[in-house]
Amino acid sequence: MPANNIQTSIRNSYQNLQAQLENFVPRRAQNYLVAEIAKTLCGEYHNTNRLIVAEAGTGIGKSLSYLMAAVPVAVLNNRKVVISTATVALQEQLLDKDLPLYRRITDLDFRFQLVKGRQRYCCAEKLMVASGTDGGQLAIFENKPKEKDIALLQELYQKLASGKWDGDRDSWPEPIKDELWSMIVSDKHSCNNSLPAHRQCPFQKARAELDKADVIVANHSLVMADADLGGGIILPEPENTIYVFDEAHHLPKVARDHSSAAASLKGAASWLEKLNQSVKKFANLADEKRVSRFRNELQDSIQQLVPSLTQLARQFNPAQFEDKCYRFEHGDLPSWLEEQSQELKQMCSKGHQAINKIADLIAERIKDGEVSNKLAEPALAEIGFYIQRMENLTQVWSLMAEPKREKGAPLARWLELHPDKEDDFIVNVSPLEAGWKLDQQIWSRCIGAVLTSATMRALNSFRFFCQQAGVSDKEEDGTRFLALASPFDYANQAELLIPKMKLEPSADQFTDSLCEILPSLIKENKANLVLFASYWQMNQVAESLNKKFIKKGWALQVQGDSSRTKILNKHKTLVQCGKTSILFGTGSFSEGLDLPGELLENLVITKIPFAVPTSPVEQAHSEYIEHKGGNPFMQITVPEASKKLIQSVGRLLRKEQDSGRVIILDRRIVTKRYGQALLDSLPPFKRNIEY
Repeated sequence: MPANNIQTSIRNSYQNLQAQLENFVPRRAQNYLVAEIAKTLCGEYHNTNRLIVAEAGTGIGKSLSYLMAAVPVAVLNNRKVVISTATVALQEQLLDKDLPLYRRITDLDFRFQLVKGRQRYCCAEKLMVASGTDGGQLAIFENKPKEKDIALLQELYQKLASGKWDGDRDSWPEPIKDELWSMIVSDKHSCNNSLPAHRQCPFQKARAELDKADVIVANHSLVMADADLGGGIILPEPENTIYVFDEAHHLPKVARDHSSAAASLKGAASWLEKLNQSVKKFANLADEKRVSRFRNELQDSIQQLVPSLTQLARQFNPAQFEDKCYRFEHGDLPSWLEEQSQELKQMCSKGHQAINKIADLIAERIKDGEVSNKLAEPALAEIGFYIQRMENLTQVWSLMAEPKREKGAPLARWLELHPDKEDDFIVNVSPLEAGWKLDQQIWSRCIGAVLTSATMRALNSFRFFCQQAGVSDKEEDGTRFLALASPFDYANQAELLIPKMKLEPSADQFTDSLCEILPSLIKENKANLVLFASYWQMNQVAESLNKKFIKKGWALQVQGDSSRTKILNKHKTLVQCGKTSILFGTGSFSEGLDLPGELLENLVITKIPFAVPTSPVEQAHSEYIEHKGGNPFMQITVPEASKKLIQSVGRLLRKEQDSGRVIILDRRIVTKRYGQALLDSLPPFKRNIEY
């Protein structure tokens, strides 16, 4: 059992919650979730594997549940809590609503803070030089910058220098292009605390506050970035941390993406040539006797890499690329490319080590006061840029050179035609499965972890998630599994309608049949959401029906025509005025879209959201399962579709008093063998299936 002080703290916060919230209704599922999280984190089920996987349906109040359980366990044991989300919307909900509410109802004194990765902040030094201030111009632009880009850089610098901008990319009112941001982004290589300017840089200022926080709100990507660095670099070390992964169903993909790497051939040769021109300049800032060896090694590796990469680009024939991509089946490389990859790996590693040594030697002279800050700062910013690129290039060729694994899934390896540069190719490498990485870097090291979401199961089973996330589903290993149903009265509040359809989605004329039936399914003077499986089909239907809707006085808004915020604000206004509002959206509208009450009463799903394995990683994963004698459609596609379908229907009822109708226009849910399993995994709506 949790210690008495932990139990008391949890009990007090729950009692205070009842007093704080008007019309508070005690929820048995919420009480149970709080208790099970606390017991798991206190080691009641397993002394070392303190891991709980909890699917908590909409309306249970899982955010407050894990706060009431995890924060007392951490704070009263002098530990940290890291809450990781997949979306900005949930971070905002935690910071603006849930954490302030919990702080009001608890007897604990704790601090919370949002933390972002270094890549969300600019480097003040890089920005100053890139903007042309003090007559400098960072020589790292691959292409000559446009006048409007220089103007933006100058405006960014002026606002940062005057204190009117905090250097956070997300707080700038307009989006900053990736290629421009990459020129000024803070990076670990050029950020030097021994320089006065860097001690006050945006990232360092944000980091200085982090150590004082007991509860840290982050995102999955940042947690994985910290794990890749060894843990405890950006965030608290895992051995002193309780992790809460909300929206945890996204975590396996984020982990896989963090193990991937990509680099172009001719593009790399181009920046390597620029680096070669700057090597002497960098070396002159270090001690001559000590730096000469590393300068020679760096120049030697560059002089080998540039012709090798350029020659390699000539080895590939773009005519062989299907959809601008060429994938190596089973991750197997031809023998000549295996040999070339080994050589490139050695050259990159040699260059990477050498440039790091040169940067270290410059930093030593700065620390000893032998180099002026004016000379050192722009040089460190520039060399940091090259170290970052050299590190990535080394990772790409190390993964390309990795021998075939005897056990487990192979690496996916493929080439893409460069979207902007003719006759250039991007080399890509990615693992197919990253569960082992999550286990090695987080589960086996942390104090405990809570993995939760409204959709953790696929086809009513946790097995698919466990395989992806590296979580053991064996009872003896101690992982706790909970599936808590939503408190909503689905049978009486909502209907699931599967109408007669002339065609199934695989038919050529299915889009035309959607145009025929949709007008009859729209609820007049109500809020309607229609979810499509593709942008193409959504736009075709919108173009066909828009005039018809206008004639009826119905307002149609299509995802992508304006920002999500504008669309939802207009939708809300229309609904409040009693108008017929129709939203057309795709996959991103099926998750994280909160339209409670009258803001959504009629939801139409045009197609079961089967993902076509179009990406090289998905194709390679399917190939691997087939090679093992499995069925990728039943093992990957159907479970993924089950999760997405549950998320989609979850848009309808957001609060206990909500009501409405879900319509699925894909008859495969009742005609195919797998359809019954998909249907049974949905909430228990009142069913109306037309035959």
